[in-house]
Amino acid sequence: MTNELIDFTLVSVAMLAIGIYGLAVKRNFIRMLFAVEIIINAANLNLVAFGRFLPHSGGQTLALFSIAIAAAEVAVGLSLIIVAYRMYQNVDIADFRSLKG
Repeated sequence: MTNELIDFTLVSVAMLAIGIYGLAVKRNFIRMLFAVEIIINAANLNLVAFGRFLPHSGGQTLALFSIAIAAAEVAVGLSLIIVAYRMYQNVDIADFRSLKG
């Protein structure tokens, strides 16, 4: 039973590392959005795994709320990508210097 929990946690840590690497290295806005989604999915995997092994933890419920928030985050992120592409004809993060307030 605990071996399964360790397996879920290791997969989640690997997903978190991939997501952080994607945020740190990639400069394309779409790739960064995918990296954030991988990080959110790593958190969801942990919530569901611990919810399975801990009684009355509500991990699945929290994961469902997290998925709903992630869907809203994708909608906002894609709208920002569309606006940035219309302004700059590019989605490279380095070109967005004029957006500073």
